[in-house]
Amino acid sequence: MAKSSAFMYGTAGAVLVGLTAALTACMETTGSTSKPESLQAYAQAQPSQAQPPAPAVPATVAPSPNPIPSALREWTGEDGSSGHPLMKASAIRAAAANFQNCLEGMFPLAAKRGVTRASFDKHAKGLTPDLRIMDLVDAQPEFTKAFWDYLDILVNDARVANGQEMLAKHKAAFDKVEKAYGVDRHFVTAIWGVESNYGTLGGDRSVLRSTATLACVGRRQAYFRDEFLAALDILHRGDVRPEQLKGSWAGAFGPTQFMPTSFKRFAVDFDGDGRRDVVDTPIDMIASTANNLKKDGWVTGATWGYEVVVPKGFNFLLADRSKQMSLAEWAKLGIKRPGGKPFPRPDDKGYLLVPAGNQGPGFIMLHNFRVIMKYNPAEAYALAIGHLADRLQGGAPFVQAWPRHEAVLSREERRELQELLLKKGFDGGQPTGRLGPKSRAAIRDFQASIGLTPDGFATATILARLRSR
Repeated sequence: MAKSSAFMYGTAGAVLVGLTAALTACMETTGSTSKPESLQAYAQAQPSQAQPPAPAVPATVAPSPNPIPSALREWTGEDGSSGHPLMKASAIRAAAANFQNCLEGMFPLAAKRGVTRASFDKHAKGLTPDLRIMDLVDAQPEFTKAFWDYLDILVNDARVANGQEMLAKHKAAFDKVEKAYGVDRHFVTAIWGVESNYGTLGGDRSVLRSTATLACVGRRQAYFRDEFLAALDILHRGDVRPEQLKGSWAGAFGPTQFMPTSFKRFAVDFDGDGRRDVVDTPIDMIASTANNLKKDGWVTGATWGYEVVVPKGFNFLLADRSKQMSLAEWAKLGIKRPGGKPFPRPDDKGYLLVPAGNQGPGFIMLHNFRVIMKYNPAEAYALAIGHLADRLQGGAPFVQAWPRHEAVLSREERRELQELLLKKGFDGGQPTGRLGPKSRAAIRDFQASIGLTPDGFATATILARLRSR
């Protein structure tokens, strides 16, 4: 999802209910502003963060006594799996009952953005909460898919062939955009392919209703309040028509899945028709996506990174996002490309990612990889984008095998793993069921303490060892 940051969350979006936001037990999230759903993050795939208080509802407005309409009963009525207090079924019901008051409480904020009362009523009046979303917020595929399964779904022969067709069909547009922004067309096309399968899976939910629901119900209300207000502003200004503003459950829309706040920051009217149409005007969509990457720091002429072979006996403590070294320095440590290919730009700096520990391939992630992660803060997502971009240029699949025999830990098992690590003195951060850099470091420390290779890979074996000690 283009930033705003459910994907993430947003997250990778409607592609598989935001699967491209999908991460694995090895997933990474950041505090980026990109989409909530992973891949149409919810990456958002992002961990929930402390939020500022919601705008006060005028004291003269009493809580709504109206029951939840029967149309909303498709929600299971169950607590969210995250354990967040605002995801308790009772809290969801209470927030849904107060939905109209919550909406009205946001009008002063909308007015500060230039949205008139008439425009607010036109677009927001009559909205009802889509509580089915509450079942999706805590059930993101990024937390149930293995890294390799995620890549299998998003980078395959069909998606490569379709992407090459898009590159040929829109060659004139790509020529102009690449000249204007210096962003490699293959990466823009890869985002298009991963986010919505080239516009075929963009989602059909009302962005306004989705963001209004999440602004008033659930665990990320402050984040989605900005998205709802941005969506109102987009409609008020007429860049996108109401019937076009359809997308994923977290509010991302268009073929490259812009969140409303990201649209406001990065969308451009490249064809000069007076509208920034990232939904139905390909050149505006292509240019807006390139502008997003460029403003996030894209380095022209550079790539995302390389698949590498990690030698036996390697010090996996160096496999950390904070350990930046030049490609020449990594080579001195025995890190090589498959087949012994040289690194084209040995002075480029990057970090080593080993998503499957010593059981799978390694990757050196360069600056442009971090830029992609600003679009969606998930390493699995960014790796899928980089790999698909390579394949679109004729590159080969990854050479090394993944440990497909390893079962993916459930969210409950990951939370248990984190709790056990803390109990035994290994600080992996708050047990949330999401494994990021701190958890991986704690796993490495535990592995080292019992004589295992400290690669930070969360497996059923590691959980069993923790349970038995």
